[in-house]
Amino acid sequence: MMVEKIPFIMINRVSYTYPTGTLALKNITLSIDQGEMVGIMGPNGAGKTTLIRTLNGLVRPQNGIILINGENTKDKTIAQLSRTVGVIFQNPDHQLFSNTVEDEIKFSLKNIYSEKSGIQERTSAILKQFNFARYKNRSPLNLSGGEKKKLALASVVCRDPDVLIFDEPTLGQDKKEIEFFIKFIQEERDKGKTIIIITHNVEFAYDYIPRIVLMSKGSLIADGPTREILTKKELIKEASLVSPQITQFKVILEKEGIPIPKRIKTEEDLTEFLLDYLSDRKLSPGGD
Repeated sequence: MMVEKIPFIMINRVSYTYPTGTLALKNITLSIDQGEMVGIMGPNGAGKTTLIRTLNGLVRPQNGIILINGENTKDKTIAQLSRTVGVIFQNPDHQLFSNTVEDEIKFSLKNIYSEKSGIQERTSAILKQFNFARYKNRSPLNLSGGEKKKLALASVVCRDPDVLIFDEPTLGQDKKEIEFFIKFIQEERDKGKTIIIITHNVEFAYDYIPRIVLMSKGSLIADGPTREILTKKELIKEASLVSPQITQFKVILEKEGIPIPKRIKTEEDLTEFLLDYLSDRKLSPGGD
């Protein structure tokens, strides 16, 4: 007899209205398996951030049930949920409070370890993992924007939560910082972590996120494989997303059976790839 697999995150008919009367979430039902990577996309005001805040207890829905690993979030405090669900917000200044980089990590670990030796050992490991050892005595205020985002990430990862949620992680990041983030989430997913990413970056989603949930006006309007969802013009329009020309080219070529590597980021990259592709097959762009 087969045992039915239970999703790690189960959101069932969840609704939430802010005290101002604004309806933020309307009858949301969504399931996410352990180890999945899911993107949440949609216009500003769609309810994306409110939805992820229901998962870590910062927002308590008036209707519906949320189960994480089989446990009802209503029965958990924010501190308890933070051990399972880690959220890295869009603005790192909203979650950095300590005087030094090292103290920021230690602060996050206070509710996890009962002994100082455990806190120090884990802090040292995290500082090394995120290349912050030489900055450990520096104030977070004196870090660059990219370094602040990385520190906010480190302060969440140090608790080793099962679920990692990112709000616009590529926004304002340079190429090197985005490459670090991509490598990081791929490694965490390989460890079995569940990854949820809010993003407006269509190209990033198309290349790296297998499943997309689209939201609009507090409701889910689509849920499925990214490369199916992001090729439907009516859904793209309803979700107020802008598909870059390079992504549109990738969609067309892949429909023709030409696999496009993820490293292709610009039209120049694509042109070079296609010339090599055609050359390897002893064809010319204008040949038979």
